Amino acid sequence: MDEQHYDVLIIGAGVSGIGMACHLKKSCPHKRFAILERRQSLGGTWDLFRYPGIRSDSDMFTFGYKFRPWSGGKVLADGASIKQYLAKTAREKGVDKHIHYGLAVKEANWSSEDKCWKLIAENAETGELETWTTNFLVGCTGYYDYDQGYMPDFPGEADFKGQIVHPQHWPEHLDYTGKKVVVIGSGATAITLVPTMAEDAGHVTMLQRSPSYLMPLPSTDEITLALQKVLPAKLSYKLTRSRNLFISRQLYKRSRKSPRAMRRLLLWIVKRELKGKVDMRHFTPNYNPWDQRLCVVKDGDLFKALKAGRASIKTDHIDRFTETGIRLRSGEELAADIIIPATGLNLQILGGIKPTLDGQDVVIKEKVLYKSVMVEGVPNAGVIIGYTNASWTLKVDIACKYLCRLINYMDNQQYKVATPEGAEGCRSEGTMMDSLGAGYVKRAADELPRQGTRGPWRTVQDYQRDSKVLCSDAIDDGYLAFQ
Repeated sequence: MDEQHYDVLIIGAGVSGIGMACHLKKSCPHKRFAILERRQSLGGTWDLFRYPGIRSDSDMFTFGYKFRPWSGGKVLADGASIKQYLAKTAREKGVDKHIHYGLAVKEANWSSEDKCWKLIAENAETGELETWTTNFLVGCTGYYDYDQGYMPDFPGEADFKGQIVHPQHWPEHLDYTGKKVVVIGSGATAITLVPTMAEDAGHVTMLQRSPSYLMPLPSTDEITLALQKVLPAKLSYKLTRSRNLFISRQLYKRSRKSPRAMRRLLLWIVKRELKGKVDMRHFTPNYNPWDQRLCVVKDGDLFKALKAGRASIKTDHIDRFTETGIRLRSGEELAADIIIPATGLNLQILGGIKPTLDGQDVVIKEKVLYKSVMVEGVPNAGVIIGYTNASWTLKVDIACKYLCRLINYMDNQQYKVATPEGAEGCRSEGTMMDSLGAGYVKRAADELPRQGTRGPWRTVQDYQRDSKVLCSDAIDDGYLAFQ
């Protein structure tokens, strides 16, 4: 083995990778580990996205790590604050020294003979290929393509004389002051962009094919600020986190159990915000709550921009781009200097790395996940994927805790290899994210693992259930084959 052999290698220095490293430092202090990050800075999503108003769409008291309180009363934090929180966490826990930047992992091959993973990574600075080996591999790359956002093929796109800017590749000095801007989309990115850009743009139009469910949320939690004044930081964080967990869980459960009642409630909240100044048809989805992710509106800023006339909303289909803007199927034309297709993401697992076992390709779309943390038939490897119906980091914390438990168990029992097995007959046609009907999930049907039909092979979006399975249940449950 060369000098670049580690007990654990983590791919990605975002929320999941930093979290995994912190858990390793605490629970497996004798393990030698490293983080391989393809970018030149940590943060993942929060380093990549630079568009105006970029922020969390989950409350920070559940998005923050359980082991490191999110301070202050800010509920929906901006991207720079989140990146700063991650950097401070890495520095305080001493994991920043273990990050190797500018290394894009191209290959990952498991050798049964050597009982280890061999990774080939390209050094961005030198262009040379480097070899890294590890006993245990953890993929913390999120689930979307960092290189390319989703961009539909719009007819007449080449005819448009203005600028087309995808949010995933935002120019550093884009000047939209006084400009006419059209934002295409109705998801979290569009909901964030429209009111932020409307502060300086001449006018911003939000063009959506169909509406999404929206929920206004205050950016500051006054109750938490009061608690922080009279209670120790850890206790006030714990109380706020527990409260917010309960509320978000109940909101999701009630939406699945009583969709009509929740639909009426959510639409009533929006109607109250709009005060009759905007047609409710633009805010009335044709699906049930939580069939797609609920979009949060910070301080109701989108509604304020619409009511003030700084922004407007259109629900229609695009016929084609023109020289001066967009012609809609209804015949109406939207004039634009800048068009922003906030049309979503392309999903991929493991950052596009195609793992192999003894030279044989692992076809991810034919696999199911074990306890939603390991891949069927793949030894000594974890994959951290957060929740779609709650804060990403809730899953990160308990998934990382499980992997540390597994690593320590293997050491105690003197095992070298752990492989999830026994999933025969447990595979469905749907994907592990089939609870969401979002377009980006449907487009990724050939990229994602299948949904399991029972037992540890079924991926559920349930923090309470997962906490028991990952943090309390026995490691040796009959589904892991040890060597």
